[in-house]
Amino acid sequence: MAEEEKDEPIIDVQEAYSKTEQYIEDNKKSLTIILGTIVALVAIYVGWKYWYVAGQEKEAQKELFTAETYFDKDSLNKAISGDGAAIGFEGITDQYGVTPSGNLAEYYLGISYMKKGDFEKAIKHLKEFDSNDQMVGPIAIGDIGDCYIELNKVEEGISYYLKAAKKNENKFTTPIFLKKAGMAYESLNNYKDAVKVYQRIKTDYESSNEGKEIDKFLARARNLAGTGE
Repeated sequence: MAEEEKDEPIIDVQEAYSKTEQYIEDNKKSLTIILGTIVALVAIYVGWKYWYVAGQEKEAQKELFTAETYFDKDSLNKAISGDGAAIGFEGITDQYGVTPSGNLAEYYLGISYMKKGDFEKAIKHLKEFDSNDQMVGPIAIGDIGDCYIELNKVEEGISYYLKAAKKNENKFTTPIFLKKAGMAYESLNNYKDAVKVYQRIKTDYESSNEGKEIDKFLARARNLAGTGE
């Protein structure tokens, strides 16, 4: 005997609609407050982004231009701290940190401190910088790796070189930082991992500048790792 078909539950659309109406009626005051709060928050955000931040950005750009001029002339102290009239990169990050120019000033600060040999401060500011630019993003991360290498924190340096290589992978920056990671591995006598990153350059980026000379690095690392060809 075939099993009896189970009755499907019947949804009373009218009843459900009535309950919804009743809920809205009962909670009209609370819902109005919630909706009003959402609208107010959206208005505040739009005003903040398109009025306040936009106004701040115009001022920040003027200050950034002066600081960049000192930076290009290697007048690093004035680039960082200003000249009495201009506020310099530090002032820009303090006063205009929410703006794109304030973000860029963090990068300039990092590079300025790198040039001065203050690698701890350089790392601090480079980590504050954020960019998805195809080139600048990876380079900024790789700069952090360079700072760690200068501080003799090689493992941390390698970590940032590998992050830089992975960030916006491309034929220019990726092989540069893979090679730096490989050389750092070699400095730790970790030739097996050096072979891995060198091999990736040969496999994926052989036409790059690094790829064109990678065979000698790969052969040396293989020899020292005891793996041969």
